[in-house]
Amino acid sequence: MIAYHIGVDGGGSGTRLRLARADGHLLAQAQGGPSGLAHGAGRAWDTINSAVAQAFRTAGLAQPPLAQLALGLGLAGVHNQQWADGFLGLDPGYGALALASDATSTLLGAHGGRPGAIIAIGTGSVGEVLQVDGMRREVGGWGFPSGDEAGGAWIGLRAIAHAQQVMDGRLAGGALASAVIEACGGLRHAMQDWLATANQTTYATLAPLVLQHAGGDAAARAIVQEAGRQIALIAAALDPAATLPLALCGGLAAPLTPYLPAELLRRVLPAEGDSAAGALHLIRRQLSPPPENT
Repeated sequence: MIAYHIGVDGGGSGTRLRLARADGHLLAQAQGGPSGLAHGAGRAWDTINSAVAQAFRTAGLAQPPLAQLALGLGLAGVHNQQWADGFLGLDPGYGALALASDATSTLLGAHGGRPGAIIAIGTGSVGEVLQVDGMRREVGGWGFPSGDEAGGAWIGLRAIAHAQQVMDGRLAGGALASAVIEACGGLRHAMQDWLATANQTTYATLAPLVLQHAGGDAAARAIVQEAGRQIALIAAALDPAATLPLALCGGLAAPLTPYLPAELLRRVLPAEGDSAAGALHLIRRQLSPPPENT
């Protein structure tokens, strides 16, 4: 018998988890490292299992057998079917699983399962819309480095590209370039070593430097302004008529808000809940689907 529901928001930089009783009463929250599938299915499960154990400790409860736990998962990388199949194949024995993209769980959390649109901006970025007729559609989310515009890794990639040109003498330096060069080792060979091992999470660590210097550094300001323009393009593609509620979600949503076009800002509403709340909605819907219209 399922005794607990667990909602997991797993991204490229971190994992957030909600533990609730089967009656819906929230018991605890937990967090951990990355569990996006780009980092590997085994690592994702290790992170999730550790966060589940942490949540039960926080709640002051002994963790029951996995068969009594129902897990809703909104994970980055689910659209890669091979990654998703590999992840499901390593299920350690949970009583029920509902797997979707982190965009879907964010959408469900932001609007409580009702029609609306979201743009999630964290390590990566993606937009998703639930239309009035029940159809769901995604925009962006193609993955780093070819997509994920305005996400932390996208911002970080542009920051280090700028710093490289400054170090070469191709561009004049400024506060952003100095901060990025220092963060990546300070010397050309150290920066090359940094680049040789960098992944999307690593690039995203440079995004806070861009935001920190955007007020006074022209290069940093240009990067965040372009990020704002890319977010507006995603919003327009999601809902061309601009009739649905729109929520901006993810760790970079608030820091990038000042750089959004004014007409887009007028449409933005606060999210009702986050991706972990949406993942709880996902597993509850699977366990107790709404009755079909007859």
